Amino acid sequence: MGRIIAIDYGRKRTGIAATDILQMIANGVATVPSGEVVKYLSDYISREPVDLFVVGLRKQMNNEPSENMKYVEAFVTHLKRTIPSIPVTYYDERFTSVLAHKAMLEGGLKKKKRQDKGLVDEISAVIILQAYLESKKYQL
Repeated sequence: MGRIIAIDYGRKRTGIAATDILQMIANGVATVPSGEVVKYLSDYISREPVDLFVVGLRKQMNNEPSENMKYVEAFVTHLKRTIPSIPVTYYDERFTSVLAHKAMLEGGLKKKKRQDKGLVDEISAVIILQAYLESKKYQL
């Protein structure tokens, strides 16, 4: 069994999270400049088995795609072309940044650390991945 990788793609930075080998626990892996994500993932899969990429689906409150979704779709197209052997799925990422900030606050991180946008992106990827894993528990 391989890992599942979650990707919180942004125009500048991208948060990446991965499961353990049993696909039970989500952990933050890195925040990578968005232009380097595919190379980073290619390097990662050369070291670790990966079964699936889960990409944050950017939606507005009315369920319409957000303005940034076009960048996410372009990234996913590039990812699928570069790494065709690993399937890609989307998972709703609404409120992940808010939840990430809340988790940082509740975790006792100092204000300076909470302002680290890269850390927010990485934690957001963890939240996306954990939510994805939880959703799979209830599907038969």
